[in-house]
Amino acid sequence: MNAIPFEAPSPLVVADRNEWRRARLQLLAREKALTRLQDEIARERRALPWVRVEQPYLFDTVDGPQSLAEQFGKRSQLIVQHFMFAPGWEQGCKSCSFMADHHDGALLHLAQRDVAFVAVARAPLADLERFRQRMGWTFRFVSSNGNSFNQDFGVSFTHDEMSSGSVNYNYTRQPFPHQEAPGISVFARDADGQVFHTYSCFGRGVEVMMHTYPLLELTPKGRDEDEFDYPMAWVRHHDRYEPA
Repeated sequence: MNAIPFEAPSPLVVADRNEWRRARLQLLAREKALTRLQDEIARERRALPWVRVEQPYLFDTVDGPQSLAEQFGKRSQLIVQHFMFAPGWEQGCKSCSFMADHHDGALLHLAQRDVAFVAVARAPLADLERFRQRMGWTFRFVSSNGNSFNQDFGVSFTHDEMSSGSVNYNYTRQPFPHQEAPGISVFARDADGQVFHTYSCFGRGVEVMMHTYPLLELTPKGRDEDEFDYPMAWVRHHDRYEPA
């Protein structure tokens, strides 16, 4: 992708170091307030009630058929990326792949905090493995093909739902352009092996997995997406970008 010429803000304000510091301290107060609010919301998130998972989901994995409980490995907490990759697709969603590009470096650190991770999609396991190897990912990628996991957690929609003009996504009835949707779900497993659903997020909530975005927001251009038809139009599978 060719470099985009930099356009400074209009009007561009140039200050001396003391003026810059005063403006920075004003912004810092706002940033600290946001951090405190984020901490408060995180406490409320952890205080949500749990829902027992009664459905005996069985996933196709490289180690054979496995239950949801087996996705935890030795951990008591599990994060699931609901990955948009339906049966018959040539490749996974590029935006979900952008999310997935951020996972491998976090796996070891998550494990130290008693957290396992797995990506789940409806495509057959052979297609998931082919795509995972192409992308060079090492995280677990399992198939929910043949069970209702995606539908039950609100990230896959039937033809009848799509033809009605709206679906239940992100806890509201709304139009949605695709039969597959992105999301994140979190589960806990107790000492008896029982699994509980503790949290899910959708829509812009999934940006928590995209730490490229917070880094971009530190820069003068920010996300720089206003010119596109939709925000993530610039994203490609990482092996499909033009050489920088």
